[in-house]
Amino acid sequence: MEGGSDAYVQRQVNSGSRTFLLDAHFYSNGCFISISEGERRLGAISVALSSASSTSAVKVIPSRHDPLFANTVAEKVASMINGICAVSFHANSQLRLEDMKAIMGEVMNIVGERKDGR
Repeated sequence: MEGGSDAYVQRQVNSGSRTFLLDAHFYSNGCFISISEGERRLGAISVALSSASSTSAVKVIPSRHDPLFANTVAEKVASMINGICAVSFHANSQLRLEDMKAIMGEVMNIVGERKDGR
């Protein structure tokens, strides 16, 4: 993953009546992804590291509403890029399944585009 004009990606994810802001910063050895509802805020933070044989994640700051979501995103992205992924996640209330699907789908689109060089 080379640095370039797409080293920073900003998207908005709409899931029913909720809107999430998604920012992704890419580096040569990993990325930082910020997911926040309504306005840009820091929230729960998880960091994952992927090596050739495994991926491990830690919660730096746990989430009140969705304790596994930030970890899941960090682990999935770290394994896709074979590097480090830090995720900040803030939501105003518990996520619904459709919220998680919409957010994860957009994250996967961004990482996939980045890997494909688009």
